[in-house]
Amino acid sequence: MTEEVKRSKAEFLKEGSRQLRGPIAEDLRSAEPSFSGDSEGLLKFHGVYQEDDRDLRKAKNPDGTPKGKTFIMMARTRIPGGRVTAEQFLTHLDLCEKYANGTLRITTRQGYQFHGIPKGDLKSLIRGINDSLLTTLGACGDVNRNVMACPAPYKNNPVRDEMGKLARETAEAFKPRSTAYFDIWLRDENGEETLASEFKPVEEPLYGTVYLPRKFKIAFALPEDNCVDIYANDLGFLAIVENDRIIGYNVLVGGGMGTTPSAAKTFPAVAKRMAFITPDQVIPVAEAIIKVQRDNGNREDRKVARMKYVIANWGLEKFKATVEEYYGKPLAEPHPADVTNVDDHLGWHEQGDGKLFLGINIDCGRIQDVGDKRIKTGLRKVVEKYRMEIRNTAQQSMILCDIDPADKADIARILAEHGILPAEDLLPIRRLSMACVAFPTCGLSITDSERVYPQVMAGLEAELERHGLANERITMHMTGCPNGCARPYTPDIGIVGKAVGKYTIFLGGNLTGSRIAYKYKDMVPLEDLAKELSPAFEKFKAERANGESFGDFCLRVGSVALGGLVE
Repeated sequence: MTEEVKRSKAEFLKEGSRQLRGPIAEDLRSAEPSFSGDSEGLLKFHGVYQEDDRDLRKAKNPDGTPKGKTFIMMARTRIPGGRVTAEQFLTHLDLCEKYANGTLRITTRQGYQFHGIPKGDLKSLIRGINDSLLTTLGACGDVNRNVMACPAPYKNNPVRDEMGKLARETAEAFKPRSTAYFDIWLRDENGEETLASEFKPVEEPLYGTVYLPRKFKIAFALPEDNCVDIYANDLGFLAIVENDRIIGYNVLVGGGMGTTPSAAKTFPAVAKRMAFITPDQVIPVAEAIIKVQRDNGNREDRKVARMKYVIANWGLEKFKATVEEYYGKPLAEPHPADVTNVDDHLGWHEQGDGKLFLGINIDCGRIQDVGDKRIKTGLRKVVEKYRMEIRNTAQQSMILCDIDPADKADIARILAEHGILPAEDLLPIRRLSMACVAFPTCGLSITDSERVYPQVMAGLEAELERHGLANERITMHMTGCPNGCARPYTPDIGIVGKAVGKYTIFLGGNLTGSRIAYKYKDMVPLEDLAKELSPAFEKFKAERANGESFGDFCLRVGSVALGGLVE
């Protein structure tokens, strides 16, 4: 008699959800300001998270009684490769003003996020997104999420064209087939009351009845431009180029940043190089890998359900052999090529067809108007006037495409009038850094990240300038908790929330995101972050080898020599 496999509550919820419906439609009709627990778990598949304003958790009513949580929703748009039209971008700006908190945020996976959405406005917002021919379906949940690819819009470039096209085809191939999304959010209002009784299951050939054990992430990159952090993904495809054409891809498996501080069994990981495949093999091999994770990922404990734990438990050799069984053929060993550099794609660039593109740095991806820095108004004015295609970067910045050289001066003028600085006025560390949302909306956060990013960045820039290192290409990622949404464990400097107002500093990662950093200092107060990094900057300035990067230096000398924790 075979032993019954234990499953978490989330697994039973998915299986009994009528293909991701659950009570979501009924909860939408309810006057309650929040969704029920079952709906909350299923909303993620629809690109929605239920949150509450954590700044208001201790608020009281006039009579002194606790006011209770102020519930708000976050919705995320799925945008493969980060490509949107002018009309789609402007629609998102309109929607954030009408239904959310007035800001739009570029994510670390090239999508958009809306924050502060009242439950009663959620359906209208999602319909507005879909009217623009985009969707929130598959942006979150235990499925393949937004597929990333280099967003640089170089034209007449068959390598980038092919890679971008394949990324979009991969995203399409692995989206959920359930009709729940249409039924709940897009269906004509007159049919809503029959939703519960009209359920007709459709075939989910990849995801089955319980979908994946956890989220799954895919990215495409070039060796000389790993701008999407391919090593941080469950599955990465590194394009191998010879004679200006892609001859195939190195397959990287098992990346993932999330970790739980209270669970020593969890850890961040960079992907491992598994195989080399030809372009026509990409989608079928990806399908085999997803199926291996589907059938073998941990469904009892969500903390260790990502594919990186399957690989850690099995070893790469067994994992590859299992993938070959599912695929039906042996896979070649990886090509020697690997990631070597990163391009942030900021500033003005020749596009290759006589036109220009402009990469604009947006701190933390937050498109908003604050004081003299009127990013949202400035971008709206430019895009309304010139109607160019837009691409989001994995560093939470934006690229304006197809610019006529004759319009360059006018666009630069408009941006400057709205306080949007040109890339050449920014230090490299700012151009290469990012931060997660954290307080006040993220329910997982331990402390602030995005809100204190300006303070932290100003301190780091001041220290680098003091040590004569202002022009060094150093990257910093900051998060409000260890879950790793801003990929903090692979850059030169990682800053991770540990307690309210206190952080862990990681050093020894690198610009290309191909290795895990080590813990340098723990429980560092917010106001001391730059000061605690200053000795490492000073030692780097004095003792670096010729051409050595900051991350490589920190790895070589180690934590103790830098005055940090014992490794």
